[in-house]
Amino acid sequence: MAGNKSLQAASKAKKDEFYTQLSDIENELRHYTEHFRGKTVLCNCDDPRVSNFFNYFALNFEHLGLKKLITTCYKNQDKELFSLHQSEQAVYLVYEGDLNGNNVPDPEEIGIHPLKGDGDFRSAECVELLKAADIVVTNPPFSLFREYVAQLMKYEKKFLIIGSQNAITYKEIFPLLMSNQIWLGCGFANGNAYFKIPEESASEYAAGVYNKETGLVKFRNCCWFTNLDHKKRHEPLILFKKYTPEEYPKYDNYDAINVNKTAEIPCDYEDVMGVPISFLDKYNPDQFEIIGNEYDLNIPKGRGYVGGKRMYSRIFIRNRKPQK
Repeated sequence: MAGNKSLQAASKAKKDEFYTQLSDIENELRHYTEHFRGKTVLCNCDDPRVSNFFNYFALNFEHLGLKKLITTCYKNQDKELFSLHQSEQAVYLVYEGDLNGNNVPDPEEIGIHPLKGDGDFRSAECVELLKAADIVVTNPPFSLFREYVAQLMKYEKKFLIIGSQNAITYKEIFPLLMSNQIWLGCGFANGNAYFKIPEESASEYAAGVYNKETGLVKFRNCCWFTNLDHKKRHEPLILFKKYTPEEYPKYDNYDAINVNKTAEIPCDYEDVMGVPISFLDKYNPDQFEIIGNEYDLNIPKGRGYVGGKRMYSRIFIRNRKPQK
């Protein structure tokens, strides 16, 4: 898709100014409310002046029963990027709840603190804020996604973050998915993620998917990554097809059958199957075991072949509970 290619190009060019819509945040966060009571939430890639993550948590502070909300952002390098980006000082904000009873985060209730550095999430002072947090929720720079997740894992933080679906295949990320240290969230409505981006970036990085009237760009290959449990993760995938050698041929170069669609996984097959990476959106660890991907398993030619034809990227799984 054109949008997917544009997102990849933007990531490679380190153009990471993609602002998440409040509706998308609300749609995902409603599945995790029980995780937040009494917790300190950090949004460490968010300019609070334009961040809907800050808006969501500040407006729902009492409803979620939060202890504290902290937001930081990288020092703005381009004052023209958005009209609200006017500060030359990197800051972090602390909100500890409503004080005057109007259930609105008023300016006098929000503590604004200067940062010595530029607000980079890797800086020592931002790492100290990370250590003080219980849960991290944000849309991190896609170009730094590997490094960002590595930091979260190092400090053993709970998190809910947005990333490119391509990150599933990263050698640093896939082992975490395979070992159930992280998993996918509930997903964007109809598979569509909408981000606000600077208009000057649209023609270069969002050709064909940018709406000039709304300032939004639509991408279909974004997903939520998390280590917060949710009900969807434990919903069994309903399987109805039976295995036949004709419909499910084996790979030329690996001992597994090929399955082209997640919905077509045979209900009665006991051995290894290659499925599309989109399977992870339906992955139930109680129902399936992830064996690996092409690179983990050192599959010859780096990809599965059927009848001499190279298949799309696959995840290899086994059904824990095949029907007899």
